[in-house]
Order: sequence, then C-alpha cells, then structure tokens
Amino acid sequence: MFLLTTVTLCCAVIAGVLAVLEPVFGEAPEKQVADSRPIENSAQAQVRVVGGAPFVPNVNPRQR
Repeated sequence: MFLLTTVTLCCAVIAGVLAVLEPVFGEAPEKQVADSRPIENSAQAQVRVVGGAPFVPNVNPRQR
C-alpha cells in the first residue's frame, strides 16, 4: 500500500509540473475555424454486411 501511494504521488507531481510548464514550453495552439461548407445530409450511411445479410442496428432494445 505504501508503494502504491508513493507511485501515485510521484506521478501526480510529475503530471502537475508538466501541466504548469506546458504553456511556457509548448507551442501555441492554432486558431480553429469552423468550415463554412454545408454538410451533405443526403449521403446514405454505409451498411456493414455480416454473413451475407445487411446489418441493421437494433435501436429498440425491446424488439428482437
């Protein structure tokens, strides 16, 4: 139990130090811009084929 506590504390200290120093030494994050193109809703989702029959996920758990 002592060993587990020691390892946990050491890992927490290392993670904390890296989290504090990351903004100083890390690269600045790039500005993310949303894509202005519309999403194509008419595209059909692909269906997996299992054993020759198309797989349709069961969205109603009561129905089998």
